[in-house]
Amino acid sequence: MKQMHLTKIVSTLGPASNSPDTIKALALAGVDVFRLNFSHGSHDDHRKSVGYIRAAERELGRPLAVLCDMQGPKLRIGVFKNNHIELRAGDKFRFDMRPESGDETRVTLPHPEIFKAMRKGMDLLLNDGLLRMTVDDFGDDYADVTVVTGGRLSDKKGVNVPGVPLPIDALTDKDKNDLRAALDMGADMIGLSFVQRPEDVLLARSLIGDKAWIVSKIEKPSALDHLDEIIRLSDGIMVARGDLGVELPPERVPVCQKRIVRACRKAAKPVIVATQMLESMVSNPMPTRAEASDVANAVFDAADAVMLSAESAAGAYPVQAVRMMDKIICETEASEPYRLYLQAGRDGDRTTAGAVTAAARVMTETLPNAKAIVSYTRSGTTAKRMSQERPYTPILCMTRDEALSRRMMLYWGVRSAVCKREETLTDVNEDAVLFAKRVFGLESGDDLILTAGVPFAERGNTNLLQIITIK
Repeated sequence: MKQMHLTKIVSTLGPASNSPDTIKALALAGVDVFRLNFSHGSHDDHRKSVGYIRAAERELGRPLAVLCDMQGPKLRIGVFKNNHIELRAGDKFRFDMRPESGDETRVTLPHPEIFKAMRKGMDLLLNDGLLRMTVDDFGDDYADVTVVTGGRLSDKKGVNVPGVPLPIDALTDKDKNDLRAALDMGADMIGLSFVQRPEDVLLARSLIGDKAWIVSKIEKPSALDHLDEIIRLSDGIMVARGDLGVELPPERVPVCQKRIVRACRKAAKPVIVATQMLESMVSNPMPTRAEASDVANAVFDAADAVMLSAESAAGAYPVQAVRMMDKIICETEASEPYRLYLQAGRDGDRTTAGAVTAAARVMTETLPNAKAIVSYTRSGTTAKRMSQERPYTPILCMTRDEALSRRMMLYWGVRSAVCKREETLTDVNEDAVLFAKRVFGLESGDDLILTAGVPFAERGNTNLLQIITIK
């Protein structure tokens, strides 16, 4: 049987990887989902990337998903007369709405929303949290601060307001334009940045409908206050540890990661752990041992996917980074502790569908020749439930819906196949054997566990469990 990772790999495309040959090589190395970062590049650039991905998909004969990640609001200061200044702890400084270039005493902060949320004693973070300032006094268009942690501050650096929800929509005018373009390109998933509250997801849903899945990025502490509702309204979640780690103390991020992954698994929603997973491979052919452990810990957490950002988008070793991530995942998943982690995280669903999927998982642990589970589905519900069970064998999502087959590539353990035959149980069984041989390399004597909902025309009704022995 072919060895393959159960935890999925998301790879960001960029200047180092955005070519037909490299995209094919990345897919062969183990990429399941390609991320297009709309903070960079033109619509034409991204449209070409989607074309390259679809070409690789056809050539390799397996679905590949496209995640288009929206930029979201970017809060930045203005510019300085000399491009930068040096600030020391204890210095007094002012942010205001004046358009003039800044100096050692002040700089423009062109975001009235921040002034509306201002409070005495609150912190402002700049340059990814490297500089910290405390608000002493403020008005409708200014804030006087004391520098707590100083350093160099240069033009248009980012501003973070930790712990304070801002009256800003998650989708800017640029994002809405990008969103229309992404949907026109055939995006399978939309990454939603700057999510603070459930209403942000509802706004995106009103614009996206069912044209693509919504993957909400948890990068603001305020989102943690509404985590369960945001998960419920989203199709998937991304733990954006870089941005989250700017506004949270670093020691809290690992605990938040585990909390988010656990909540997503309970809700049967896929979750991606992202940012700096193999960061040193941007410039080195091997990761640090700490980075390898970081990837392994996300796998132990039973995350659905792990993500490469700069490593594959702008690094010197994009394909090697994917291969390394694949090796770490496979080594971790083959370990005995991993099975214990999967067992500890299971949370039974007391329904007919839950009983069927739990029984299928038990069969894979009991029958010596059980090598894979096939979930025949129209809506994806059967395969989603099966993924939630975290069986020890891979899952094949067999569906008539091509778009669904791509989206399901984000789920843990799930591979997809599109079938077009008539919906009879005999046809489904024959297709299950055919695709299991092709996708997993199964042979005569191997057992398949089939789960489905009958009648096949009904959605979300998992009630069939069958053992198929390959002849």
